[in-house]
Amino acid sequence: MFKRLREDVNAVRERDPAARSFIEVLLLYPGVKAIRMHRRAHFYYKHKLFFLARYVSQRALKKTGIEIHPGATIGRRLVIDHGTGVVIGETTEIGDDVLIYQGVTLGGTGKDVGKRHPTIGNNVMISAGAKVLGPFKIGDNSRVAAGAVVLEEVPPNSTVVGVPARVVRQDGKKVCQPLDQIHIPDPVQQKIDCLEGRLAELEQIILEKGEKNEDI
Repeated sequence: MFKRLREDVNAVRERDPAARSFIEVLLLYPGVKAIRMHRRAHFYYKHKLFFLARYVSQRALKKTGIEIHPGATIGRRLVIDHGTGVVIGETTEIGDDVLIYQGVTLGGTGKDVGKRHPTIGNNVMISAGAKVLGPFKIGDNSRVAAGAVVLEEVPPNSTVVGVPARVVRQDGKKVCQPLDQIHIPDPVQQKIDCLEGRLAELEQIILEKGEKNEDI
């Protein structure tokens, strides 16, 4: 247990330039505290002490603003940076060396039973505000952009952006026009553009039919 805890703290120190000391990270970083309490809650959960597991997880939520269901499986050296608003569902599985920023949801869609939440591979980064919803896998070494909504499996070594998320880079090569984490498409505007295009098509059809009737 102490080896795992040391790994968690050192992982934060490696990734966060603001981390000044081992003690500071251990005692003051909410992500480390949430993971530490989750390991205890998960132990209770595996031994079918469900009430006690839930009690520990809710105390962690109150203290850190991070909600991790005690049933979630978490690998080694997970870093939750800042962490406020992070939600991790019951059947989520997280690999090693994963980095998660604030506001991330690893959740379900409400349509699945059994395995309802995502599986996150090794060395994955999930940026602020991203939502990964459903029982699919995010491949190893992949990146999820800020604000992205991921609804289907992501191949290894990929970068996904947008709503819904799409792959823009894979194995170091561009798949389509890249976007940064700020200029993410507006799904409402995309829908409006689609409707306007369809309306223009229908208007053209009506005009053509009208011209044919006049000729007759």
